[in-house]
Amino acid sequence: MSAIYDRIALIGLGLIAGSMGLAIREHGLANEVVGTARSAETRAVAVDLGLCDRVTETAAEAVKGADLVVLAVPVGVMGAVAEEIGPHLAPGATVTDVGSVKRRVIDAVAPHLPENVHFIPAHPLAGTEHSGPHAGFATLFQNRWCLLVPADGADEAATGRLRALWQAMGANVEMMEPDHHDLVLAVTSHAPHLIAYTMVGVADDLRRVTDSEVIKYSAAGFRDFTRIAASDPTMWRDVFLTNKEATLEILGRFTEELFALQRAIRTGDGQQLFDYFTRTRAIRRGIIEAGQDTDAPDFGRGTKRT
Repeated sequence: MSAIYDRIALIGLGLIAGSMGLAIREHGLANEVVGTARSAETRAVAVDLGLCDRVTETAAEAVKGADLVVLAVPVGVMGAVAEEIGPHLAPGATVTDVGSVKRRVIDAVAPHLPENVHFIPAHPLAGTEHSGPHAGFATLFQNRWCLLVPADGADEAATGRLRALWQAMGANVEMMEPDHHDLVLAVTSHAPHLIAYTMVGVADDLRRVTDSEVIKYSAAGFRDFTRIAASDPTMWRDVFLTNKEATLEILGRFTEELFALQRAIRTGDGQQLFDYFTRTRAIRRGIIEAGQDTDAPDFGRGTKRT
């Protein structure tokens, strides 16, 4: 496959950027991939793993001459990174990100970018509970969705080029408005993560009383909660602080649903419980039919990642 960009700069070298680097290099999607990370240890690991062609000590150095810059840092520091790289961006370059929140990222990043640079926020809906440069793998984005959130009047050619990159890495691409993105992700990702963290926290309190039985006898539902709750704490702290309104709205609706189920259990209303579980079961079937999971038992356990 021919190169889509000449030089791509990856700012941050964790799971997403590391996987991008591997996929870009494997498919020849750029003539050069330059990376940087705040930690010297991370930079050294990136060199050892071949995530990039070249690794620099600073973000300002990494973006020089790049026609695509990918901000793959926690959303809470996106603005500071944009301020650092702004004066060093090449005219006509595209800046994108991979953050799980879009409105606050746009507000934080856009003011620091020159007018002759294209800013096209993005969010690949892919990942695992693991983080850091060792966690990346080239097929992470296969048949996953990447949402592009270009501003009104964004350059169509630059947007099309970024779309082509994500598609070449195996992703399905959709366009979305930033506030709608943040509400959708509050439902599909942010609130579920908070609920998982809460449930594991409750279990941890109980474990102190039951002497590890919660861990020893963990059933599938709790195991899945612990997998989700093992995600990077810095990233999720920033997600909740920057997508506060949408997350609180969804948590309010969740609380109402939970109270209704509590009442059904308390009053012995089996029909309400059965009807509710029947409706929600259809969501799982829809996810499988959309190719975003498989109905194989214990999906993802005991199988080698490719």
